Amino acid sequence: MKAYHIPETGAQPQLCNLPDPILAKGESLVRIKACGLNFADLLMIKGKYQDTPQAPFTLGLEMAGVVEALGPDTDGPAPGSRVAIYSGQGGLAERGAFPVERMVEIPDSMSFEDAAAFQIAYGTSHVALEHRARMQPGETLLVLGAAGGVGLTAVEIGKLMGATVIACARGADKLEAARAAGADHLIDAKTQDIREKVKALGGADVVYDPVGGEQWQAAFRACKPEARLIPIGFASGEVPQIPANHLLVKNLTVLGLYWGGYLKFRPDVLTDSMKTLLKWYDEGKLKPHVSHVLPLDRADEGLELLRTRQSTGKVVITP
Repeated sequence: MKAYHIPETGAQPQLCNLPDPILAKGESLVRIKACGLNFADLLMIKGKYQDTPQAPFTLGLEMAGVVEALGPDTDGPAPGSRVAIYSGQGGLAERGAFPVERMVEIPDSMSFEDAAAFQIAYGTSHVALEHRARMQPGETLLVLGAAGGVGLTAVEIGKLMGATVIACARGADKLEAARAAGADHLIDAKTQDIREKVKALGGADVVYDPVGGEQWQAAFRACKPEARLIPIGFASGEVPQIPANHLLVKNLTVLGLYWGGYLKFRPDVLTDSMKTLLKWYDEGKLKPHVSHVLPLDRADEGLELLRTRQSTGKVVITP
């Protein structure tokens, strides 16, 4: 089978032929129909992601496909079932053997492309805003990187939860994507002062930040008293330093979130969240934004779109 594979530590990924996977107990063989790309894939290539697998491994954290077989003494979705999987690796391939406990059956109304773009982006935003920030209707949510894979989902979910959403992105096209997702106010990070614009709108109760760097600093200074700030990631490449004295003066709270970390100590948080999100999708309340769909032999182009921030929403690879 073809796979986009990292053969050894420090090597660049390459498209190669690998043997078909051998099933173990507790696993299912899945024919992969679509795989969503994430910024974490770029970090894994450099060995800088917190959950980078030991090489050799195949890239691709989240995927969707059809179950072809179950491992020995394994109960799980029957062959023919349509499933989405968060496995942390293995998605950029034609087939994969994955733990059944990492699978969720998807509704007939959901395409494989939508399913592959769904779990991490929507799961991260829902757990961040609902479980961590406890955001309430009527509060003001500031979303940085609002046209990215997780940013657009934060705009959508924020509106569903009753917030007034301020979306911050770079350029008119990306801001239009945020507006279409439901944003009430738009800030162009290329040309406008984030701090001043947010303060003019009354300040932020919740800050959702997958960017870091200067944008974090601007948002930090535009918070209302008792605001909650959620660092999701650091696409800018700069991890901000947080002045504790400012937290004290304005009674601010910083709430870290690593969505995948809940698999290790509170998997029920992710399970309950995904049930809610799939229900919202089936009801037509969520519409994943996939800006690019590329074949497996163009996976490197897909990753370059993320690296250079040329995509909006998600980039999906279809083996």
